[in-house]
Amino acid sequence: MSGGVDSSVAAAMLVEQGYDVIGATMKLCCHGTDVPDRPCCSLDSVNDARRVCEQLGIPHYVLNLESRFGHDVVDNFVEEYARGRTPIPCVRCNTFTKFRDFLKKADGVDARWIATGHYARVVNGELYRGVDANKDQTYFLWGIDREVLRRMLLPVGGLDKPRTRALAHAMGLEVIAEKAESQEICFVPDGDYIRILESRLPADAPALQPGPIMTASGVVIGQHAGFARYTVGQRRGVPGGFPHPMYVIAIRPETRAVVIGTREELLGSGLIAREINWLADTPAIGTQVTVRVRHRAGLAPAEIVRIAGDELEIALDEPVSSITPGQSVVLYDGERVLGGGFIESARARRTALPVLAA
Repeated sequence: MSGGVDSSVAAAMLVEQGYDVIGATMKLCCHGTDVPDRPCCSLDSVNDARRVCEQLGIPHYVLNLESRFGHDVVDNFVEEYARGRTPIPCVRCNTFTKFRDFLKKADGVDARWIATGHYARVVNGELYRGVDANKDQTYFLWGIDREVLRRMLLPVGGLDKPRTRALAHAMGLEVIAEKAESQEICFVPDGDYIRILESRLPADAPALQPGPIMTASGVVIGQHAGFARYTVGQRRGVPGGFPHPMYVIAIRPETRAVVIGTREELLGSGLIAREINWLADTPAIGTQVTVRVRHRAGLAPAEIVRIAGDELEIALDEPVSSITPGQSVVLYDGERVLGGGFIESARARRTALPVLAA
């Protein structure tokens, strides 16, 4: 329970359904005083969760998972930026902290189920998108162990956000009913992720050193103050003076270069992903799927063209913008989540299936 409306309503729904519920808040990081009001994991949010539990008549515990979270999520966050990639810490938090370390705590009290306020659904042991397309959070859940699905309860996955808030009011949970959503990364509540990198990387780390801003053809048109400040698809901080908008299309950490190009140069027709995790039986080569390459990106029709160990190659039916190393690609069969992985690289041209000999 984060102290937000989604997990609070999830707990209240389970109490109403007759479950013996224990509220648990994970302490993942320490915040100072100079942070936005009531961010995730703050003392205020912990107290909100505690007050909701008191109102529901259920016990509330705070679980200290800060050390494991720091190792599995924060350290990886820093390492990815140092490699010129754009990390997605919520995926690693769900994969390791919420549905591995938290599950161990549940086992310690002989809990049969674990429940969260995620907008997703579990149907017959498989993961499905939440009914609210604007709130669906399956993009962040592909990395969990398949066996965990059998123990997951996701009470708000069948609701949309307005209905969740309405239920909070109806249940008398006024302390959180209209609480603003937490949009920031929990360990970067002020949005200044460079401060995190500067505190954890050496002073001479290449990711924080000046380097060239250049076009794809190699023409240097400016300097940057560290490639960690950029991500594929970014326009802010890109030099102007061109007849058309320019975007970051690549980061080359080996030369500290930030490469910019046109919207057309930002498009990719395929991708390679690694650290693949399947939440359903591994699909065959040639399977038609839909994929999402960014949290807010639309679903794109695609074809699986190669699976080799934990590496996957996908060909897109139509080019997609801003395929970014370090972000996730999630594969769907209709509403059902097949699995996902971390994007390694984009393909400019569509890869065809191999032609089999007759």
